[in-house]
Amino acid sequence: MKQQANQIRAGQVIEHEGRRWTVLKQQIITPGKGGAFIQVEMRDLRTGNKTNERWRTADTVERLMTDEKEVTYSYADGDNIVLMEPETFEQMVVPLALLGDAAPFLQDNMHLTIDLVEGEPVAVHLPQTVVLEVTEADPVVKGQTASSSYKPARLSNGVKTMVPPFVEAGERIVVRTEDASYVERAKA
Repeated sequence: MKQQANQIRAGQVIEHEGRRWTVLKQQIITPGKGGAFIQVEMRDLRTGNKTNERWRTADTVERLMTDEKEVTYSYADGDNIVLMEPETFEQMVVPLALLGDAAPFLQDNMHLTIDLVEGEPVAVHLPQTVVLEVTEADPVVKGQTASSSYKPARLSNGVKTMVPPFVEAGERIVVRTEDASYVERAKA
């Protein structure tokens, strides 16, 4: 299905130069002189290579229609992950690279959404937030105001994030999987 370049959104799958790409980020740029254009960061579904492409907003691109399927994460197997359909218990093997930067947030029995193009997996979506334990947190520096200061912390999955000064090591917090940012303390 053809669509204008300015309608491209993250998560979509497009066909460009005979290959399939998943869109990671998009940004519309309006320079002081000349027409606006869209800059798109995308990943090749076959090789996993990333590239940036620019289109004028009036250009058209071929968008591939995707089917969504709910699955459950079973286990990791080298560079792949094994997912299971809850109704049929059918398993499918998907490259870990489809998760991108969100891979460290994968947890046992996590419910995921997978996008398929002609039966082939092209993207895996994690829940928006996960609960993780803080394993390391810097001490609070006296004199810092609580309103704008955050301190570095390491989570149980090894990811570094910034947390408010009141969060200590050993606490469980809710973290956004998209950018590893702190949301709130986890409910008991």
